[in-house]
Parts: sequence; C-alpha cells; structure tokens
Amino acid sequence: MRRTRWFAFVAAAAALCLGLAPDAKADGHEVKVGVILGFTGPIESLTPPMAASAELALKEASDSGAFLGGKAIVPVRGDSTCIDAAAATAAAERLVTAEGVAAIMGADCSGVTTAITNNVAVPNGVTIISPSATSPALTTIEDNGFFFRTAPSDARQGQVLADILIGRGIDSVAVTYTNNDYGKGLDSSFGDAFAALGGTVEISAAHEDGKGDYSAEVGALAASGAEHLVVFGYVDQGGKGIIQTAVDTGAFENFAVGDGMIGDTLIEAIGDALNGTIATLPGSATEGAAMFIELAAANGVEGDGPFRGQSYDAAALIVLAMQAAGSAERSAIQAQVMAVANAPGETILPGELAKGLQILADGGEVNYEGATGVELTDVGEVPGTYQEMEVEGGAFVTKALH
Repeated sequence: MRRTRWFAFVAAAAALCLGLAPDAKADGHEVKVGVILGFTGPIESLTPPMAASAELALKEASDSGAFLGGKAIVPVRGDSTCIDAAAATAAAERLVTAEGVAAIMGADCSGVTTAITNNVAVPNGVTIISPSATSPALTTIEDNGFFFRTAPSDARQGQVLADILIGRGIDSVAVTYTNNDYGKGLDSSFGDAFAALGGTVEISAAHEDGKGDYSAEVGALAASGAEHLVVFGYVDQGGKGIIQTAVDTGAFENFAVGDGMIGDTLIEAIGDALNGTIATLPGSATEGAAMFIELAAANGVEGDGPFRGQSYDAAALIVLAMQAAGSAERSAIQAQVMAVANAPGETILPGELAKGLQILADGGEVNYEGATGVELTDVGEVPGTYQEMEVEGGAFVTKALH
C-alpha cells in the first residue's frame, strides 16, 4: 500500500499518548538531535563530512539565538555501520531512549535506515530524515509518516544511468551489485531501464562485502563477454575490491558506478586506471548548492562531495519543523516537515536558517530549498536531480545534470 501523509495527525496523537519525552533534557535548555551514519563500515570515508554538514546546520540554527526562544541544539552521534541492522537499531535505541533525541538525521544506507525506521523511529514516534538512503522500497515503507529523505530514490538513478550509457553508445554491460537492499534496488531499476532502451545486461551478479578475494566474481563477469562493467557497491568495500581485481587481472578497462562508489578513496586505490569511469550522483547546480559549498568552506567543512548537501538539508528541515511547531516535542515535529519544505512561504537557502527561524517565530511561512532544491513529494521524498560524472585526471568531474 502506498504510504501517505493523510494520517499524520492520527500518528502524532498516538505518539503523544505514548508519553514521549517532550524535550531532549529535563531542564529544557537543550534539544538533542541524533546524527546516525556509518562511521565504520563500507562507506566510512564518506560519512565524516556528511556528519559535519548536518552538524553545521544544527550549529547555525543554535548560534542564531532564534531557535525556540534561544535553546541550544546538541548533536548526538550514533554509528549505523551502514550494513549491520542490529547494530544500527541498537545505536538508534540508545539515542532515542538514553539520550532522548527529539529527531534523527540519518541513517545512510538503505537497509539500516529501514531497520531503524521500523524498529525505533515509528514505534517511538520519532521523525527520521535520511540524506542518502536511496532504495526504491523506502518509497512504500509503512512509516506512519515519520520517514523522510532528501536523496532521491534509486528508481530515478537507475533510469538516469541507463540513459547516459545508451546515449554514449554503450548497449552491452555486465553488472555487479552489493547483496543488500541498496544494491538489489539499483540493479533492478537500472536493468529494467537499460532493457527498455534497447540495452543488454549480459550478466547481473551479487557480490558480498568484506571478502579478501574477488577473483571468482570478476571471472564470471568477464566470461559474459561484456566490455563495460557496472558496479553498484560501496567505495570502501566490495565495490572497490571488484574494480581493483578487474584492473589487476585485465578483465575490464571500462567502468560505470553508482553513487555509493563515489569517493576519493576509490581513486586513491585504483589510480589512473579509473580515468574514464562514468558515475551518477544526486546533486544540482542551483544557487543553494553554490551557497552551501561556500558556507561549508567558511566553517572548515568540505561541502563539495557525496550527500553533504543532503545532510545539511535533512538537519535544517528538522530544525525548521521544530520551530514551526513551536516545540521540540517528538509528536509535533513530524506534522511540520512538509510545511517547511514546500511552498508557500519565503525561500530559505543555506546560511539563511536564522532568517527562516525568525520568520517562523513571527508566525510566517518558509519554503526551504536549501543546498539541493528540496521539494518533498506526498510520500516525503525528493524527485531529485542527478549529476553525470566522469573520472578525469584523478577526480570525479561533473559533465551534465539530469
């Protein structure tokens, strides 16, 4: 069943009946917000700047003095591990029960985000906004309206990558994907779109993360006869291992990768052999995107990278929703996320949270567009724009927007 926001009021009332703590601390001077990302695991090189970007928004709002009459916002981190649902659930439970966070920015990878939403966020009436969980299955998750995301679904990414490859005359590929919700979802959406455009996936095979040897997997992929290898995996784990083995054995020279593979550590590991690699990554060329990179740089954060703008935006939406509600009560936040994310209201961009908070305090309305042009659909996710990227001279370079 397609989830909807029609039941937001009912869900909020139910959450209130649970006797949830209204604020992060009994003294009421601080509000805690959870930041749950994979600080260890297959994308651990990507998460520090994501966390820093989210915490930049929280600090900006806290320093303004306009947040809920001058309350301070305290970020509390938790490690999702990206791949261990039990560990991610335990981390979220700690933040919700022991730390008393009002809301959660995160998680990152789709499987752990699903586990946290189902096992912790929904039962406790906690709003959760992910900056990077992209599985198409999350569009229809039974979340009672508590789950949102600022990164688009991989149903869109699969179509974009298929369009790019066909547009470049590449109509035959081998595909390998990490064996989890993220990998399966992206493999399915890409495969369907590629076939619809006349392309052929010669082989599609899952790989497991954490292995020391990927020779068998690469051998099977190469035996398909395809000259291009599409990798839907993780930059610090199996995906990197697959490409390294393919390069070392000479099995493939041409690669295309999804968003989970984009990072400096991949280039550092593979070297010049990665030049020419095609990639897709959520992102835009809006005024807000440029403003975020400038704001991040001024605060010692590298803002130009995977899911950093989305992380800033997720945290900003939480802050603005609390201000619109006039409360950090968990039951009040959820009902305001859509209101602050979409029109009507005055447009708010990165670095303008103080302005947005004051407008809301004065009874006005805001339309938060942020770093990534946020506009939430009726199921609380963004349609999304993707960057077409290519590795040139040892760096991922944006070639076009889709």
